[in-house]
Amino acid sequence: MATLTDIRRPIEAEWKQYERMIESALRADNKLQQEVLRYIGSRRGKQLRPLLVLLSAKLCNPVTDKTLRSAVALELLHTASLIHDDVVDSSDTRRGIAAVHTKWTNKVAVLIGDYMLAKVIGLVAEVRNIRILEIVSQLGKSLSSGEMVQLHVGQSMWIDEERYFQVIEQKTAQLFQACAEAGAESTGCTPRQRAALREYGRLLGLCFQIKDDIFDYSDLEEIGKPTMSDLRDGKVTLPLIEALRRAPQKEAERIRELGERISGLVVSGDDETRMLEEIKSFVMRFKGEEYAVQRMLAYKKQATESLNVFRDSEEKKSLIGLLDYAINRVQ
Repeated sequence: MATLTDIRRPIEAEWKQYERMIESALRADNKLQQEVLRYIGSRRGKQLRPLLVLLSAKLCNPVTDKTLRSAVALELLHTASLIHDDVVDSSDTRRGIAAVHTKWTNKVAVLIGDYMLAKVIGLVAEVRNIRILEIVSQLGKSLSSGEMVQLHVGQSMWIDEERYFQVIEQKTAQLFQACAEAGAESTGCTPRQRAALREYGRLLGLCFQIKDDIFDYSDLEEIGKPTMSDLRDGKVTLPLIEALRRAPQKEAERIRELGERISGLVVSGDDETRMLEEIKSFVMRFKGEEYAVQRMLAYKKQATESLNVFRDSEEKKSLIGLLDYAINRVQ
């Protein structure tokens, strides 16, 4: 599997420009704002979204200032949405690190997220491209709608596969799709090339989210979040959805009962551990994880095929490597 360093190699010089620009964007005159932004900036993670913007752009033509500003705007929008989501979901950590609202307060988290969204508006205005403005605007609406759908379905907890994909299409797939499409637009890709990259980004996002959901049933310590944290939060994902579909009714009802007790915080630590192990064993026994892997690999194949409209290049190789990274990563 290619490393992120390998994947970034074709846009190494442009990446340094991006890093300077986002460091500048994560500054403020207010002392508290600057402290919070510094904390956020030190925990930016892998930054796959701006990487996707730059690679998609350079696949067609040289990276421009519009590309860089689009990459920064989309990363800030993504980060702001995560800060707000953590408040909404009452999630104390993000990838094993204290969430902004945990380290400070809900009010600080909401306000710093709003500040970052204002930065997004300014960056997009500087791009002066109506199509990129539409992409970013539509993404903002989609992320909010996806969270609302997730809140709504969370009231019943037990969703089917169709509703599951509705949520991850709006929250993850459209984020990656917007990054690829904005990159393509920023360097004047042809309509055919833009459509191909748009589809590639959507499918990459689906792969990425399904992999995250498979992690929930993993024992790997590198993941950075507690095992089965989604179930604890009342979120049912693809491996469990499929296992419930395949299981006999009596066994499925037993697992639903356990899941509701866990998410309702009505069990002790030892009981919760035993119940989680029972649910994990159930998912493995009825091949829920195996099914999720198969779906992910099918999307990877489609995403790879969507790039056939482009000639072979180092950028194309990196985009294919990004797919491999998304499905083979351990965190």
